Amino acid sequence: MGRNDGLLSRIATNGRHGEDSPYFDGWKAYENDPFHPRHNPGGVIQMGLSENQLSLELIREWIKNHPEASICSAEGLPQFMEIANFQDYHGLPAFLQGIAKLMEKVRGGRVKFDPNRVVMSGGGTGAQETLAFCLADPGDAFLVPTPYYPAFNRDLRWRTGVELLPVHCKSSNHFRVTKTALESAYEKARKDNIRVKGVLITNPSNPLGTTMDKHTLQTLVKFVNERRIHLVCDELYGATIFREPRFVSISEVIEEDPNCDKNLIHIAYSLSKDFGLPGFRVGIVYSYNDTVVSCARRMSSFGLVSSQTQHLLGAMLSDEEFLATLLTESAKRLSERHRIFSSGLEEVGIRCLDGNAGVFCWMDLRHLLKEATEDGELELWRVIVNNVKLNVSPGSSFHCAEPGWFRVCIANMDDDTTRVALKRIRTFVCRINRANAEARMVKKKKKWDNSVLRIDLPRRFEVEISRSPSLMSPQSPLVHATT
Repeated sequence: MGRNDGLLSRIATNGRHGEDSPYFDGWKAYENDPFHPRHNPGGVIQMGLSENQLSLELIREWIKNHPEASICSAEGLPQFMEIANFQDYHGLPAFLQGIAKLMEKVRGGRVKFDPNRVVMSGGGTGAQETLAFCLADPGDAFLVPTPYYPAFNRDLRWRTGVELLPVHCKSSNHFRVTKTALESAYEKARKDNIRVKGVLITNPSNPLGTTMDKHTLQTLVKFVNERRIHLVCDELYGATIFREPRFVSISEVIEEDPNCDKNLIHIAYSLSKDFGLPGFRVGIVYSYNDTVVSCARRMSSFGLVSSQTQHLLGAMLSDEEFLATLLTESAKRLSERHRIFSSGLEEVGIRCLDGNAGVFCWMDLRHLLKEATEDGELELWRVIVNNVKLNVSPGSSFHCAEPGWFRVCIANMDDDTTRVALKRIRTFVCRINRANAEARMVKKKKKWDNSVLRIDLPRRFEVEISRSPSLMSPQSPLVHATT
C-alpha cells in the first residue's frame, strides 16, 4: 500500500475489487487503443463488453415519438416539478408495475410478479451486492457454478467480505451443474470451516450463453432447501433467448414445488442486457422473503434509480405493443448475429458451445494452445489482444478449469465491425495453421536428414559381407534396368 498505509480503510485497499484479472486488462488494452473504422482502423476491437446494442434504435424511436414521457421535453414539462422532487426509495408506482409486467412477459406469462416486491438498485452490480449484504456476513460464502462472470468478485465480495467458492463444471456435459459437483463443493467448504450461505447461479448463463433446464433448477431448489441456504438467481439475460429451448425462470420452478421454502429464493434483474440500457443503471432485486425485501429497500437509498429514468421507463413499459415488438425484434437480431459469427468461426475450424441466449459466444480455442495449461491460455490471449487486436476474455478469468475457452461478445458492435473482427480471426487462424504446417515439414525433413538410409538385404548378402571385408559395397539386389 506504500504511502497509503494506514491512511485509507482496509475495505478500500483490500485488493478484492478484482481488477488484477485479465478480464479487466483486456478492457485497458481497448481503452488505450480503441478501434475506429476511419480514425483508428488498426485499433483494438472491444469484444469483452457484454452489451446489447442491436435494437437500441427501436427504443430511441419510441422516445422520439413519446416526448411526453420525458420531463426534459416541452410535452413532459408539466410533470417536471412532481418528478424532479424527492422520491422515497420505494419507487414510482408506474415504474414498479412496469418492471413486474416486463418480468412476467419475459417469462412467457407463466408466472406473476408482485410490484411490491420489486426493489431498485444501481444496475445489476448494485442488485448483487445488496443481496450479498442481506444474506451473508463477512467470511460467509456462496457456491458459484463455473464458469462465472469475473466481476462477481467485485460485486459480491469487495465491500461485503463475502467469499465465492467455485462449483467446477465440465465441457463434457456442456458445463451443466450437477448434484455431485454441488455436494462436493459444499462438503469441501464445511471441511475448511467455511459457512455456506447460498448458491449463486446465472440463468441464462454469462459466459456460456445457455439456459438451465428445469431439471437442473429443480435440483438446485431441492439442494438449498435441504441445507437451509439461499438460492440467488441472476436472470439479467432473461429476454435474450434467440432459439429453443425456452427460458425457464426459477420463479416458474418454485411455483410448481409445494415443498419449496420461498424465503430462500431471490432474483437479481436489470435492464442493462435485455434492453441494452446499462447507462440507465436500472437494477432490480426481487425476493420472496419479506425481511430481505424490507432490508433491500432501505439499502436502495445508496443506489436509487433516478426519478426521471423511472418516469420514462414506466411509460415505455406500459406500452405493451411496443414491448412485444422490441422483445421479438431483439431476439431475431441476436439470432442472426449469433449465426453470422458462429458460422464465420466454423469456416476456420473454431467451434462454440451450442448457445441459445445472451450476447456472446463461448469460443473453443483449445486446439490453438501450445500447452493445455492456464499459462498456455494466457499466452494465446496476449497474442489475440496485442497482435490480433481483439479484446476477448480468457476462460481462466471466468474460473473455468479447462484452459482454452474464451468469451467473445458479439452484440456490442455494428455489422461492419463484426466483419472486421471475423476477418482478423480468420487471418490469425490461417497464419497459425500455416506456421504449424511449416513446423511439421521442418520436423519431418530433420527426421529424414538424421536418419540412415537402410535397405533390408537378404540373409545371404549379410553373410557374405561379414565374411569378406573387401566387399564393402555389395551390388544392389534390385534388378538393373536394361536399355
